[in-house]
Formats: sequence, structure tokens, C-alpha cells
Amino acid sequence: MNAVTVRIPPLRDRGGDPALLANYFLSRFNQEFGRNIRGFTETANAAIAAHPWPGNVRELENRMKRAVVMAESRIIDAADLELAPPAEGPPDLDLRAARLRAEREVVHIAWARSNHTLSVAARLLGISRPTLYGLLEVHGIEPDGGKGTDPAAQAAETANVQLT
Repeated sequence: MNAVTVRIPPLRDRGGDPALLANYFLSRFNQEFGRNIRGFTETANAAIAAHPWPGNVRELENRMKRAVVMAESRIIDAADLELAPPAEGPPDLDLRAARLRAEREVVHIAWARSNHTLSVAARLLGISRPTLYGLLEVHGIEPDGGKGTDPAAQAAETANVQLT
């Protein structure tokens, strides 16, 4: 009888669930095997969050069981889980730095889409031109769009030749 179907998304699509399940399995296997492993390194937490978990919860459970049984220290590392550490370090959780990174990225995209035109970039960003000037200065973007750094453009300007 198949009266109700409940669709459960794969582990990779469930945000913080891998970390929650890893902690659950750590507690369960600590009791089951009489171990006293206290937790995870930052690298292990980052690797758990970054792994796509193609084997879903069963893969996580098996990796946790092996790590609890085989771990030589009281803290599980990514190597104990046989997971590669993520390419970049753990994310910087400083909100101010994250806002600056996001702002810089959006300003760069608008600046490129506008073909380095100040009024168009400001319109794309929904800000005034003076505000955009300030953002360009904060993020070290030249308002001339880098045109002054092109040797051919500099040579043409020097020779009073008009570029089209």
C-alpha cells in the first residue's frame, strides 16, 4: 500500500543537517564503542559541510563509525573521516568582512557591465554617482576604468590621436 509519499531531499541539499547528524552519530558511536571523542576540528567541520554526500545519510553514518573507532586523538579531523579538507579554509564569519566582499563583488560586476561608465554603473546599483565614486575608492577601483593603464591608449593620447 502506497497511500502517502514523503519526499526527503538528499543530504547535500539540507544545509546544516550534515553537521547535526555528524554530532548525533558521534554521540551514538561514543556510547556504542565506549569512546570519549569530544568533537571535530574546524577542518573536519568544513569538510563535512563541503562534502556532497553522494551516499547520503548512510555514507555519513559509516564514515562517522569508522572515525570514532579508528581515531587516535580525542578530536576527529577530516583525515579521520577520510574526507579531503576543503580547498579554502573555513569561511570567515566576520559580518563586516563578508559585507565588504559582497559589496566589492557587486561593484566589480556593475562596473564591468556598464563598460566602466559611471552613470550606468550607478543606475545598475541603484545608487548615486557620488556614492559610486566613494565605493570605487573604498574598493581600489580606478574611476577611469583602467583606461590610463593601457600603453596603446597612453601613446595615442600623447600623440593627440583620437581613439574610436
